[in-house]
Amino acid sequence: MALRKLVAGNWKMHGTSSELAEVVAIAEAAAKADCDVALCLPATLIDRAVHAAPGLSIGGQDVHAAEHGAHTGDISAVMLEDVGASLTIVGHSERREAHGETDADVRAKAESALQKGLAVILCVGESLADREAGRALSVVAAQVDASLPRTDIGNLLSLAYEPIWAIGTGRVPSMADIGEMHGALRERLVAAYGDAGRNVRILYGGSVKPANAAEIFAVPDVDGALVGGASLKAADFLAIIAAAH
Repeated sequence: MALRKLVAGNWKMHGTSSELAEVVAIAEAAAKADCDVALCLPATLIDRAVHAAPGLSIGGQDVHAAEHGAHTGDISAVMLEDVGASLTIVGHSERREAHGETDADVRAKAESALQKGLAVILCVGESLADREAGRALSVVAAQVDASLPRTDIGNLLSLAYEPIWAIGTGRVPSMADIGEMHGALRERLVAAYGDAGRNVRILYGGSVKPANAAEIFAVPDVDGALVGGASLKAADFLAIIAAAH
């Protein structure tokens, strides 16, 4: 039985109050969509988006593993929950690369969020050098094994495969390569969680556009998408949502 697809937008460091109209437009269409829809916004927009677009799942883009403490500039799961967020991204390659986050850091963040009832989109992916050297499967499998939370995941965990070299570049792996990776990820999830691993959605991310979304969604074990730039404008994002069914 196919899992209900999830299409999540990651606005990254984009968005001020003037873009709330895009959030509202996305929410209106999402209410009629044949898939789950979420937007992971800058922390400064979460509260306003929750109030402007009730019914739409609004999330953060990162979370600290600790509940509180001397962590200047960080946001905890309790804080995200307090402003109405229902999910968060952890382990995005931009966090791993620019902020030096390790697999252990990602696991701790995921566990903290899950324990507070937040859904988690956990990101993994290989570099271009790893892909060209034939190491993509082994590198990503190792990331997954070391990053997956060891706490009860319920139905709150999704895994996002984002080949680093495809993010924002316009380059996309072949459908065969996406299928091979997603199949391998499903095996790792079942190895980690047993039958529950079959119910974890595996999203694809990396230059997902209206023009390629339907083809990507048709690949086995692609249970949705984590969308970057194309989620900033309702027209583009809604076309991707329409392709998910």
